[in-house]
Amino acid sequence: MIGIEILKGRCTSCGLCLSECPFGAIIMDGDVVAITDACTLCGACQEGCPSKAILFERKTVSREDVSEYKGILVYAEQSRKVTYELLGEARRLADKLGCNVSAVLIGKDLQGEAQELISFGADVVFAADNPSLALFNDEIHAHILTELIRQHKPEIVLIGATIYGRSIAPRVSARLDTGLTADCTLLDIEDGTGVLLQTRPAFGGNLMATIVCRERRPQMATVRPGILKPLPVDVARQGTVVFMEVKFPKSVRTKVVDVFLVALGDVNLGEAEVVVAVGKGIGSQDNMSLAEDLAKVLGGVVGASRAVVDAGWIEYSRQIGQTGKTVAPKLYIACGLSGAVQHTAGMVNAETIVAINKDPDAPIFKIAHVGIVGDVRHVLPEITKLIKEKKA
Repeated sequence: MIGIEILKGRCTSCGLCLSECPFGAIIMDGDVVAITDACTLCGACQEGCPSKAILFERKTVSREDVSEYKGILVYAEQSRKVTYELLGEARRLADKLGCNVSAVLIGKDLQGEAQELISFGADVVFAADNPSLALFNDEIHAHILTELIRQHKPEIVLIGATIYGRSIAPRVSARLDTGLTADCTLLDIEDGTGVLLQTRPAFGGNLMATIVCRERRPQMATVRPGILKPLPVDVARQGTVVFMEVKFPKSVRTKVVDVFLVALGDVNLGEAEVVVAVGKGIGSQDNMSLAEDLAKVLGGVVGASRAVVDAGWIEYSRQIGQTGKTVAPKLYIACGLSGAVQHTAGMVNAETIVAINKDPDAPIFKIAHVGIVGDVRHVLPEITKLIKEKKA
């Protein structure tokens, strides 16, 4: 779908389309029906119009010979954990499909990193090594990745849902005229067809949608960091490094002059082995110190739900969930968290989950390994006290 039009000669201004639109994108401008920029081209209004006065201009997409495409390609970000996670998942999917895993690495002085990617599961590493690629530029990276895909025709392309990945993935999918599923939390292969099953939260995290791309290739997905598990490193693993001839786009509209690292404090939720996460059940901002005390004795960090961040009790950099960080610590202590899917999407892969909630029917207990029914304001000080006594 690439356009929508109200046929004035047919429209009776009955207003039924206003109630049909789930996004509130249709309004009455006087006696005339008008469509606002909020329209997502979902088509609900067309189906509900009794006068057939809504016209969609549709783009015809031809069927592609998908048999030409083989293998899985991972876009590798330099020195980023998400790359190793993607390679581990690609290896698992490739074993089901009976194909190879390749990775593309773009930057400068890549020999060492290319070999490292092989030890984490890649069979072939395509290295675009050039001093001019030292700093990330989304236009250049998108161009190099697009041309590589056109040449080697992988059936699946996996990209981390990072700032960089989210910048180039839509550009590449649009140039290749194929689908892209963003922020996936689960990937699998459909039995019998070999099609990639791409699962992600939808409708504000209230349900999980599995999306497929049957008629176009490659099948592209971005995956949230911290969701997948990397393979154990195997330094003896053999693979091939192919140094590509780097061809830059004819014109580049942006120039990256320098990159500056901005300090965001001493908290690194993504790397923490222990996370003490706080929900609104903590009661007030004054009680946040209870979680901080426990995190301190455990050598961990404090995270929070969106509700706590929105209340101003803690900074956004600590938010965990669909609209925050994704974490996979060895120990996750959920304090006064109900267990809404919007939050659990960001922590469900923690090795051990301890839930503390005074509501015995709270959804968080369904995924917890250990559950404590009680008021978190009373339970936390007792746990902290016991740990301090054990350490004394």
